[in-house]
Amino acid sequence: MAVVAALQRLTPVFRRRMRLRRQRVVASALSGLILAGGLAGLAPTPAAAQLYQTYQYNPRPPAPPRAAPKTANDGQMLVQATEVNYDYNNSRVSAVGSVQIYYHGSTLEADKVIYDQKTKRLHAEGNVRLTDADGKITYANLLDLSDDYRDGFVDSLRLDTPDQTRMAAARADRSQGDITIFQSGTYTACAACKDNPKKPPLWQVKGARIIHNQTEKMLYFEDASLEFFGHPIAYMPYFSTPDPTVKRKSGFLMPGYQSNSAYGFSVEVPYYFALAPDYDLTVAPRYTSKQGLMMQGEFRQRLINGAYEIRAYGIRQEDPGLFGPNPGNREFRGGIDTKGQFALNDKWVWGWDAVAVTDKAFFVDYNLGPYKNALNSFLLVPDTGLSQIYLTGVGNRSYFDARVMHFLGYSTADIQSQLPVVHPVLDYSNVLNRNLLGGELSYKANFTSLSRDLVSFDPITNTAALTGFCAPTSADPNARAPNNCLLRGIAGNYNRLSAEVDWRRSFTDSIGQVFTPFASLRGDLIDADILNQPGVANYLPPGAFQTARIMPTVGLEYRYPFINVQPWGTTTIEPIAQLIIRPNETNASRIPNEDAQSLTFDDSNLFSVNKFSGWDRVEGGGRANVGVQATTQFDRGGFVNVLFGQSYQLFGLNSYTVGGLTNTGLDSGLDKAASDYVGRISYQPNKIYSITARTRLDQATGAVRRFELEGRANFDRFSLSMLYGNYDKQPELGFLTRREGILGTGSFKVAENWVVSGGLRYDITNQSINQYIIGAGYVDDCFIMAVNYVTDYNYTSTINLTPVTDHRVMLQIGLRTIGMGSFNTGIGSTTTQY
Repeated sequence: MAVVAALQRLTPVFRRRMRLRRQRVVASALSGLILAGGLAGLAPTPAAAQLYQTYQYNPRPPAPPRAAPKTANDGQMLVQATEVNYDYNNSRVSAVGSVQIYYHGSTLEADKVIYDQKTKRLHAEGNVRLTDADGKITYANLLDLSDDYRDGFVDSLRLDTPDQTRMAAARADRSQGDITIFQSGTYTACAACKDNPKKPPLWQVKGARIIHNQTEKMLYFEDASLEFFGHPIAYMPYFSTPDPTVKRKSGFLMPGYQSNSAYGFSVEVPYYFALAPDYDLTVAPRYTSKQGLMMQGEFRQRLINGAYEIRAYGIRQEDPGLFGPNPGNREFRGGIDTKGQFALNDKWVWGWDAVAVTDKAFFVDYNLGPYKNALNSFLLVPDTGLSQIYLTGVGNRSYFDARVMHFLGYSTADIQSQLPVVHPVLDYSNVLNRNLLGGELSYKANFTSLSRDLVSFDPITNTAALTGFCAPTSADPNARAPNNCLLRGIAGNYNRLSAEVDWRRSFTDSIGQVFTPFASLRGDLIDADILNQPGVANYLPPGAFQTARIMPTVGLEYRYPFINVQPWGTTTIEPIAQLIIRPNETNASRIPNEDAQSLTFDDSNLFSVNKFSGWDRVEGGGRANVGVQATTQFDRGGFVNVLFGQSYQLFGLNSYTVGGLTNTGLDSGLDKAASDYVGRISYQPNKIYSITARTRLDQATGAVRRFELEGRANFDRFSLSMLYGNYDKQPELGFLTRREGILGTGSFKVAENWVVSGGLRYDITNQSINQYIIGAGYVDDCFIMAVNYVTDYNYTSTINLTPVTDHRVMLQIGLRTIGMGSFNTGIGSTTTQY
């Protein structure tokens, strides 16, 4: 019992002394590559910006489950050892030989453990290993400390944490009860080499001294260096960081570096303010060598039912002329953007997005806002800033959305007064939970209200484009005629209220034929006040205009699937026919078209009752859609699907021959009694390959009007995707020549940790590659390095509206648990001619 009593007194010592928290370095050693001086207060936060992050660390296999330590139910300590010695003269108790001590989930293992009752010191030596209940493991050759844990030392310390980080020190000394000093300490988040554990990890941070102040919850590094494979590459005399128990703390974040011909070299060093548990502030001054200091700030707050954030930017440019004759040629430039979303309950949310800038080129010139991650610009260059307030509700079978929208054109080619203000647009749809006449009844509605200050025309001939007939500055209003321009948007106010009720029911007879009768009733109320600006009268009468239209529809869809079962698979051949009866579309050439300007006739909408994309146009007249679909499903996996069909105008006015103000429907393949043929072939033999071809063939000549071929392949080590497009000219819509091109992307895992990737868009018509990205990256469980060469588009000035291809190189480096750093630079531009 004397042994148990003595060791019970040691229990607090074991628990307090051995709960050495994982020492995770969270400041950016990468900053040492650029900054020779010390940085104080570097701190990670959930808001830490990781620019251009396109790679993720390889996941490590889960650690094997650890056997549960033996724990006495009565709170007693369990000691196992080869022998226990009592030195009554010196008041010492020793446990010797494979010592194992279990207490409250913690385990201490050593060759020898001695407790001196006079000095109240605990001494453990020889293969010391302490495993805490939370999975943290501390290794040492020697451990010596007081039983109140205020003073002591550990020799040859190594600490492994559950998040798979490691820290080691030649000696750790503790004093004043809250300060621990690690002498010659190292930190890494890389796993040890299995074949040679003594081999240096891929990267580690070394410090002559690492000081942990538990009261301040801070780590201080002195004479720190970043090493790769044991070789130092960056040095910092001093920096500090919160200890890992701190989730949010004020301090510097990762710096960022950029270069550009207009603002020169820039360095950005954000500082994070942890103001309260529910809100914070990040201030990010960016110094540019040619334009001076830009200030940036971001405020974020999370509330009980949502969150919002506000970002602001501002700079007084020292040399505005470097931006050329474009909107950036001004002294002060700045902007603000914000967004937020809040839940009203489990079905309703409301929120906003807002953006305001001094000039439309500000974000793209300084790589801010939507342009900050340039790697995402490949084929996705944002050209419009959206400000909106919205309310959205989703039920079991219903949907409601209302929003007010303002659009900001980022391109120099955009004329702001030609962009509409939407105030508001509302959509509602619902499917009844009960049957009506044995069928499904649904209804939907839309209300659109918008205004525009300046009429918007688009040229559809080379002459109109070269002479500027359709430009707002055109001096000849008579030239703005339907044979030269499309009226994309009216100047004035436009309001439309639309509602539609749909019913359908399916019947299957004894031989498998499926009959689906359907009916719908749609109504529209339109109110417009069209300003009499030059050229408008050539398209429609200006002034106030009110009208109503109604479109009843009845129809029948017929399907008769034939199924053939073979040992190798199942084939289904299904003829499909639709008969639609309705009156003519009215006022198609008089009603403005704002939301139904895009129309592509293909396999996806062959059997759509209304093939227009929006509410402003509605298909009228009697029509039949016919086709056949065949699908073969193989027993060993994979399938083939084929669809081929045609659409016929049976009676009445063909809506697709009436282009209206935007020529929508003309050159679509539907603008004749018998439409062009549309077809699709999809083949997927297994989960690796898939290929889809779709086409539109001229009904009279069989000529290819549209053709797309899309293929994908996903292997263990590489993936490929390719889209080939060939589109006939559509002079009525402004496409005066045939368009043909290829878009391809791919990635290849060269080795276990090396990946190369790329993408390009090749304009076959002009025989030029006009957009591409090439990259290579190294990724493992603790380190990321990637280099990317990217191109995207921009307009350089209000004078020259020819697209310019910007060329940019970006370097990305990431150390797990430390952060992600990046450097991006422009390397020139080329003008793209069309």
